[in-house]
Amino acid sequence: MDSISLIGLTIGIAAILVGQMLEGGHISSLVQPTAFMIVIGGTLGAVMLQSPLRVFKDGMRMIKWIFVPPESSHQQLIEQIVGWSNVARREGLLALENQMELVEDPFAKKGIELLIDGMEPDRLREVLEVEIDAWESRMKLGARIWEAAGGYAPTIGILGAVMGLIHVMENLSDPAKLGSGIAVAFVATIYGVGSANLVFLPAAKKLLAHVSTLVSMKELFLDGLVGIANGDNPRIIERRLQGYDV
Repeated sequence: MDSISLIGLTIGIAAILVGQMLEGGHISSLVQPTAFMIVIGGTLGAVMLQSPLRVFKDGMRMIKWIFVPPESSHQQLIEQIVGWSNVARREGLLALENQMELVEDPFAKKGIELLIDGMEPDRLREVLEVEIDAWESRMKLGARIWEAAGGYAPTIGILGAVMGLIHVMENLSDPAKLGSGIAVAFVATIYGVGSANLVFLPAAKKLLAHVSTLVSMKELFLDGLVGIANGDNPRIIERRLQGYDV
């Protein structure tokens, strides 16, 4: 659990609610289902319109990383690679076939298979770098749908405000309906700006940071495999991999 995300979101929402109370307002006045539906529904529709289905699904799946980051143990991966290097040095590359059952990540499994097949180090790096680049591009597209939501939400909020004011203008002869119309108008703007700056944009930035970390882990893994393919000393491989800033 990424506690800082939960704490940050709680502080941001609490600051707005407490500020509302200190100004003499009521929290209930910020609860407007109509405004919420306009802003969130409109933003969702706009994001779906701009995104291919695969990208949209990737973005939805990635949102859990905000509170439950993907596993990325830098030291554990280094120890695993150094272990493989020792095995390959003592028993040859074919001995790594016994390690395949312990590997679940498709990228890692493919890399080990290519290594066992005796692919030249330069060719191995070339093939896996293409895969890393493709994965990075796909994940960044998924993360950026939340960035797009942060751009659409304030505008949809303004649209909700205009709709509320239209409702007010249509009922000028009925003062009883003026209050609710004005409330929807201003609360829609709050929802749009608030969701963009408290949720969507920060979420996009955190997801992009996680993608960057995972890419570095893949590059570390690739560097380790190339070291094994070159027959480098396990200690040299370990020291080189320790230099990665992950």
